[in-house]
Order: sequence, then C-alpha cells, then structure tokens
Amino acid sequence: MTMQPPTREQMPMPAFEEYEPAGDCACRGCAERRRALARARAIPLRDGGHPAARGARRALVLATAAGVVLGGGGATAVALTAPATGPVALDDPGSPQGGRTPLHGPKGKQGSPGAPGRPGAVKRIDRTTIINRAKLWLDAQVPYSMSAYWTDGYRQDCSGYVSMAWNLGSNEWTGSLDKFATRITKDELLPGDMLLFHNPADPTNGSHVVLFGGWVDRTRTHYVAYEQTRPTTRKLATPYGYWANAAKYVPYRFNGVAGGVVPEAPGTVPAPPAGPKPGDAAKTFPGADKFAPGATNDHVAQLGRMLIERGAYRFYPKGVADRTWSDHDRLATQAFQRAQGWTGADADGVPGAHTWRLLVDKQGRNIPPTVGGAPGPGGVRAWPGASVFRPGQSHPAVEALGRQLVKKGFGKHYTSGPGARWGEADRRNVEAFQRAQGWRGAAANGYPGPETWRRLFA
Repeated sequence: MTMQPPTREQMPMPAFEEYEPAGDCACRGCAERRRALARARAIPLRDGGHPAARGARRALVLATAAGVVLGGGGATAVALTAPATGPVALDDPGSPQGGRTPLHGPKGKQGSPGAPGRPGAVKRIDRTTIINRAKLWLDAQVPYSMSAYWTDGYRQDCSGYVSMAWNLGSNEWTGSLDKFATRITKDELLPGDMLLFHNPADPTNGSHVVLFGGWVDRTRTHYVAYEQTRPTTRKLATPYGYWANAAKYVPYRFNGVAGGVVPEAPGTVPAPPAGPKPGDAAKTFPGADKFAPGATNDHVAQLGRMLIERGAYRFYPKGVADRTWSDHDRLATQAFQRAQGWTGADADGVPGAHTWRLLVDKQGRNIPPTVGGAPGPGGVRAWPGASVFRPGQSHPAVEALGRQLVKKGFGKHYTSGPGARWGEADRRNVEAFQRAQGWRGAAANGYPGPETWRRLFA
C-alpha cells in the first residue's frame, strides 16, 4: 500500500508560548501596560492585539521559521537584541512613581482611611519650612522606593517627596501635583517651588518632579534641586530645567505658600535661628592662611576631599588628598572656581569664604570633565567624548575604561581583554555599572556619558 504524505491540515503545528517577565512595578503606567499585554495575549494575531505583542509574535515566528529552514527542521534558538540607541549626552536617573494614596502608618502600614488630599484644602506653609522639611529626608538619606513609605507616612519616591515638603497630608503623583499649584515663569521661581515634568501618554517615561532650592549664581543656568531619586534623597546643582530636558520641566508655585524669602546667597535659603550643631565648626571658613604654600593642617585635607567629590579627582596623583597644601590643591580649587564662571583674581586657586561655602554646602557647579582623552594633572584620563564608544571604534580610552570596570568589579562580561576596540562586552559591563548607580532606561544603556566616566574614575 502506498503511503500518502500528510496534508497540511494533518501536520502538527508548532506551539509558541510567549514569556513576559513578571513585573513588580505598581505605578499606573506599568500596571496599564501589563493589563494591555494580558488582553493582547487573549486576542488572535489576525485580529490585531497590542502592537508590542504583535511585534513580539512576528519576531518569534520569524526566528523559529529561520531556525527550521537553516537547521533542517531542528529547533534552533535565535537570540534577538534591540539595536543600540547610541550614547546619551548626560546620565539621567530614572524615577518611576506610585499613584495617589493617603498617608501611611509606620513601617508602611496603611494609615487611617480617607481620600487623598483635595487641592482646595491646602495648609499654609512658608518657604523656609518647605526647604527645612525637604532637608529632613536629605539628612536621613531616605532610600528611594515607589512602594515603601517613610515614618512620616509619605511615599519614598519623587512625588511623595514633594507631597511631604509641601505638607499636603497625602501622597500625590506627577499627574496631580499641579492641581495644588499655579504655573509660573522661570524668572518667578523661588525656593520651595517645584519643577514638574508629567508625561501623560506614558507616566513612567521621564515623569519626574524636583523642588527648587535657589539659583546657583546670577547666570540662572543652574539651580539647587532637592529631589528623591535613586539611591537616596539628594541635593545637587542641576542645569535648568533638568539636565537635558529644559523644555519639559514646568515651574509651579504651591497654592499654600505664605510670604516669600530672599536667599542670603545664591542657592541658599535662610534657616530659623538655632543653636550650634555638630559639624558646624567644619563649615566655617578657617581663613586663607590655612592654604598658604607649605601649610599642613586638617583643613587642607578637608578641602581636597570636597574638591574630589565635586570632580577634581584627576588633579590628585594618588586619588586622595593629604594635609599639606600643594599645586594639586591649587589647580583643583582653581578648576572649581572657574566652573562657577569666575575669572581673574576670583579664580586664583586659593579658597576664600565663598568657595568654601559652596563646597561645604554642596552647592555651585561641579568641575566639568575635560574632553580629549589626555590624562589630567593627576594622571586620570579625561572624558574622551561620546563618539569613542561606538561599535568597532578603537581608542586608548576604551581600554582605560575597561581596566577601570574590572578594577571596580564590573568586568564579568569580558572573555579576554579588555582591549582598545569598543564591543558588546564593554557595553554590557558599563550597563551593569550604571544600574549599580540606580539608573534605569536611557541612563543605563551601556554607553558611558560624562557622569558615568567621572564615577568610574572617582
């Protein structure tokens, strides 16, 4: 009897099972995305479904088909990777957030029931109190979390931080904070106002909010930002409006703010009178004579440590400061002064009271990384520019970066080397380092920016 080959209808069809990693993000955007994907899985491909799900199915079917053809019918695994988006100009921490919730009790337990705050029922508060409340989390170094709540009942993310500083009595999010405020202009900004970016199409893509703490200098290009971001609460001199997103961050003034204050100096807010606190002596300028040639004292070492923290690592051959004043300290101080836009006698490399205050209060601009690839005065290679870190490019800075990654414990993807040619192993190691800084999204794409470079060599 002649056996007939099975018809197409009789042949067993391969079964494909999609896999979506379980997400623990509770924010609105991620929750909606998971719901959309779940609905898309239940809809046959011919009927449409979620665009991302359709794309995933097509890629999986094509990959499996290619495996069948090239492998003679055997199962072949095909790894698909998204194309690199290219280097980013600046490293930008991602800050997903939770939704609107009432205050919570201690240790994250639900507090007394009740609806979130109402925009028409705000409490009056002055600007000094707003900044002092913001400093409470800064001093406590509250860890970033979009689901945990601090002991005061506020959620430990960016919008919870502003809700706390404004004493709203509820946890708002970037989609509701503007209901408690009035839009203002850049020129009207005062300490205690906020800079808000809300992306309604995708709240988890870029949405963020920071408190304005005052201008760094008269150019009004940088301001002191109080913000809740990974890994902990921070206060940082920040380009207006927020790194590379000047057009997206909108200034707002809290409707409950009472009166106003004039900063004592650029970027500072006067605090209420109080007695001396521990560490106040270290904040007092010790006098220019402590930084004379050959001077040896603890103030020189303190100055060096503060300068290194602000980007002066490359000026110190051993990467650490000592107690004896030297040209390394003078050059580092001069670089910090020039970063503030000072020239002439104001940037002579000898710290004065203003330089000292900016350093101890962590205000003013950081020392920018230099471009070109040549080692700086301290022997630390300078930032070579983004074009060096592209597939197939060869540059001594790539090898220097690789060695530093290995030194920092982020070299597991190297099978040999590192070498001078930029490759996927370099990118994956950089990505691991960036994620260890708490960065996500485009800020952790594996392409080093100036801030990644500074932290690697710090």
